[in-house]
Amino acid sequence: MVGATSSIAIATMRRLAARNTRLMLVARNRERLAAVAQDLLTRGAATVDTWAMDLDDTAAHKEMLASAAERLGKIDMALIAHGVLGDQQAAEADFEVAAAVLHTNFISTVSLLTWLGNYFQAQHGGTLAVVSSVAGDRGRKSNYVYGASKGALNVFLEGMRNRIDRDGVQVLTIKPGFVATPMTAHVAHNALFATPDQVAVGILNAVQRRRDVAYVPWFWAWIMLLVCAIPGSRFKKMNM
Repeated sequence: MVGATSSIAIATMRRLAARNTRLMLVARNRERLAAVAQDLLTRGAATVDTWAMDLDDTAAHKEMLASAAERLGKIDMALIAHGVLGDQQAAEADFEVAAAVLHTNFISTVSLLTWLGNYFQAQHGGTLAVVSSVAGDRGRKSNYVYGASKGALNVFLEGMRNRIDRDGVQVLTIKPGFVATPMTAHVAHNALFATPDQVAVGILNAVQRRRDVAYVPWFWAWIMLLVCAIPGSRFKKMNM
């Protein structure tokens, strides 16, 4: 589990732990990783290994992933759940701020996906599940830098799916809407917000059903269908 200390990853792993699953947790904060690992062991995980690293350091990805495969014996499923929301206004004013968001959400994820995609293709099976966002479906002035990073990720995943699905590999794009996490603590919550556990249920259901794309909760598929149907001439005048 990459980004294992995120709220969505923790909620998903807790459900997997109850199934006596062997887990490998990857995230930046060593102390937080240790606490999450202990929690998962008490919830029934068979084994829990951890690897602390800065996921922006793409040069270190191969070593970490190879170690995960060795420790687990075999990787059956990988969930990539790391990312940053970023500061839209700061990114508008400073390219370096925008580039940092794009690097974390897209470039570093592509590095992980390249290794994992080849790994699963070679073993003719596995599930590659990636947390993207509904923000990637259409650029909006309120978060288009974050949205661009997720939109690029969605296209990459679609292409990878087209390449390795025929080898028995599930490539799942997970598109949450608003989720009540520390990342969105500064946003006023409303009825559209889901809990991390609701998203976790949606992820595991989509894995079980071998879905290609999963909007979580499900109603975001209809919301984004309507948003994407708005003509560009009208959309550019809207405040979204």
